[in-house]
Amino acid sequence: MKLLHCSICILGLLALDVSSLIVKYNGDQVLKVTPKTSQHTEHIQQICNELMLDLWKPHMVEDIHTGTEVHIRVPFSHLQRLQENLLQYTIPFEVMINDVQELIDRSTVTEHKKQKRSLAEFDYTKYHPMNDIYHWMDQINEKYSDLVSKHYLGSTYESRPIYFFKIGWPSDKPKKIIWMDCGIHAREWIAVAYCQWFIKEILENHKTDYLLSRALSNIDFYIVPVLNIDGFIYSWTKDRLWRKSRSPHDNGTCYGVDLNRNFDAKWCSIGASHDCNTLTFCGTGPASEPETQAVSRLVGSLKSDVLCFFTIHSYGQLILLPYGYMRNSSQNHEEMLTVAQKAAAKLKEKHGKEYRVGSASHILYSNSGSSRDWATDLGINFSYTFELRDNGTFGFVLPEDQIKPTCEETMAGMMTIIEHLNEKHFNSATAVFSITLWMNMCLSFVTGTYYSLF
Repeated sequence: MKLLHCSICILGLLALDVSSLIVKYNGDQVLKVTPKTSQHTEHIQQICNELMLDLWKPHMVEDIHTGTEVHIRVPFSHLQRLQENLLQYTIPFEVMINDVQELIDRSTVTEHKKQKRSLAEFDYTKYHPMNDIYHWMDQINEKYSDLVSKHYLGSTYESRPIYFFKIGWPSDKPKKIIWMDCGIHAREWIAVAYCQWFIKEILENHKTDYLLSRALSNIDFYIVPVLNIDGFIYSWTKDRLWRKSRSPHDNGTCYGVDLNRNFDAKWCSIGASHDCNTLTFCGTGPASEPETQAVSRLVGSLKSDVLCFFTIHSYGQLILLPYGYMRNSSQNHEEMLTVAQKAAAKLKEKHGKEYRVGSASHILYSNSGSSRDWATDLGINFSYTFELRDNGTFGFVLPEDQIKPTCEETMAGMMTIIEHLNEKHFNSATAVFSITLWMNMCLSFVTGTYYSLF
């Protein structure tokens, strides 16, 4: 058994393709079920509990409501029984993913060679394992040293280093900060790909993009390409659909914490579970996990300078505002909502994708302990969760051919928010000064003309 474990570790270190995964989903399907009555809702909740099914949307059975889509991964062994049961109770459903394993095999076929590539060869339209990302970070740090610095954020449970980039022009004046983290949920690979794309866009286009150039003079971007590194590696080497971190609990009978339910924001009060066997396990206490401790420590120390807190996820095509743990809105909700709606409109212009905008508890489901709500409670005025593509056709297994359009549209939407923040905090005074100066000049001209006539 120990020999087998060592072999698996070696395979993980080599970052082989998904054919080496240990957990298989052959014949599993993802069904879209829509309860039309309260009886339907109760029956679906009961089935999910009895069969311990993997809910993709929402993540908890208590968040299943009448008239709302439910996405469920059903193991092949339960498939016939479940479909017959739904038909018997006249509960409408359709197959979204016909074979989960086939989709995994088809969506992630990229082979990752052992030799290290140059930065010029790095393909941002592919998913990359963690070793590639570590190497890419070193290369970015070296090539763009005038604009980029790499910093240690903390360590994971399995003692892997978490790094973040600080990107911005050096300045003698105090600068503000925009935070972005990706990969808090292991299986959401598109989030990690977007963080890399975002960094690429900043570094390659700041000399020609006026907005980026201005922003980098006023703002430092703090970007964590992968936060849940242990879980991310596990999703590459053992279980493509792994979500949580990898810390052991209950004497090693279960593993992992949902890191986005582990922050000190009404921790585990709603939409989270104390059961370590569930996908929404909130941990043993607020910020009990080293990954959330690292974020809490750094962002907490910088909170007065942080203009905006972005956390990137998938799937659902949403821009989420605080709060998830209550129905009340944040103090500047209307401003945040207006800016997010503009971002969604700009995003749609790119490839026609619709993104819904609103508070998490209103348009998604209730959950406590999210980093978005924690940042808001900390006093950061702008805090958004981006849930990237798609709406369930591929779910967490978004094919590589959708990386580029997803990143392009998300970039367009996010730059709308960044432009608003830059204008609000750094150009308003200049604009007032310019208008005042222009009015004074006009007044002087009119006055001078008047007296010259007489």
